[in-house]
Amino acid sequence: MTFQLLHTDSGSKARHGLITTAHGQIPTPIFMPVGTLGSVKGVHFKELREDINAKIILGNTYHLYLRPGTEILHKAGGLHQFNGWDRPILTDSGGYQVFSLSENRKLSEEGAMFRSHIDGSKHFFTPENVVDIQRVIGSDIMMAFDECAPGDADYQYTKKSMERTHRWLKRGLERFDSTEAHYGYEQTFFPIVQGGGYRDLRIQSAETIAAQGRQGNAIGGLAVGEPTEVMYEMVEVVNNILPTDKPRYLMGVGTPANLLENIALGVDMFDCVMPTRNGRNGMMFTSEGIINIRNEKWKDDFSPIDPNGKSYVDTAYSKAYLRHLFIAGEMLASQIASIHNLAFYLWLVEEARNHIAAGTFAAWKAIMVKKVATRL
Repeated sequence: MTFQLLHTDSGSKARHGLITTAHGQIPTPIFMPVGTLGSVKGVHFKELREDINAKIILGNTYHLYLRPGTEILHKAGGLHQFNGWDRPILTDSGGYQVFSLSENRKLSEEGAMFRSHIDGSKHFFTPENVVDIQRVIGSDIMMAFDECAPGDADYQYTKKSMERTHRWLKRGLERFDSTEAHYGYEQTFFPIVQGGGYRDLRIQSAETIAAQGRQGNAIGGLAVGEPTEVMYEMVEVVNNILPTDKPRYLMGVGTPANLLENIALGVDMFDCVMPTRNGRNGMMFTSEGIINIRNEKWKDDFSPIDPNGKSYVDTAYSKAYLRHLFIAGEMLASQIASIHNLAFYLWLVEEARNHIAAGTFAAWKAIMVKKVATRL
């Protein structure tokens, strides 16, 4: 994997770059649709490629390990061959999912014992076997196994968690460096900065991660319950340390306004379930604000879903029709809303890239942050 920095913004720390992987190029800043089980809920890959124009999708090690399992994935020749997605894939390590199973897992220095959310069966993740699983998945970018502390964790817990994450990182890197990719192309390994909302811990973790000299770095443990202001503060602290010639991935973030503010702080890569999850509940993100399509006010509004939208669904269907589908419980409603939201997110980061290249990002961002957060 290579990263080329193309433009920087004079009024902020926003950057426009280009990541090159074995499965294609990724312009940054970029948003990665979440395809937890190797699929983006309710969206065909044809729509992801041709309409939404997703450059990379995200899969999850925890979920893919449980279903369909490493045996099937290996027989298929990896996730790209299994699901037919021919563009880059990034896999999360499953650390966040194990964290979310707090009542069904037990952490130790060796790793994490947990029970499957599917059938209650016991499993054990270590920094080493999480690398092995991602080798089988065949993702272009794999993540280190880390402990994601809760947003409200106290200082001592967060410190111990961060230190364990660093020790796990060393083991994960040793396994990665001593093993080969399975399918004839290279994979890349990203370490993850932790440290909660504590400035000194974030500095320590960012210095530790930067010292590894990897091809990219991630920022984890944010968007887990902490105030938004803390998120921005921690991102700024970390990005002042992480190298400028490597892509920076902020995990699990977030709203359109979150993306814009973090792009301004120098973040290059994002993922979040919000476009599809909120879409399935009738929340539509647009360049003019947020629409709750279930509201009565849209009942007889026959205007397009989003006249400024970039997806075919935005002008093919009316607000009244989409509301009808939601009220009737039709599956198509969730599909339309998911396609619209993902297309909007990809449009938003594309516009960010254009404005960074033109030197107008800071002024454009100041306007857009207010607009995208408005309730219509």
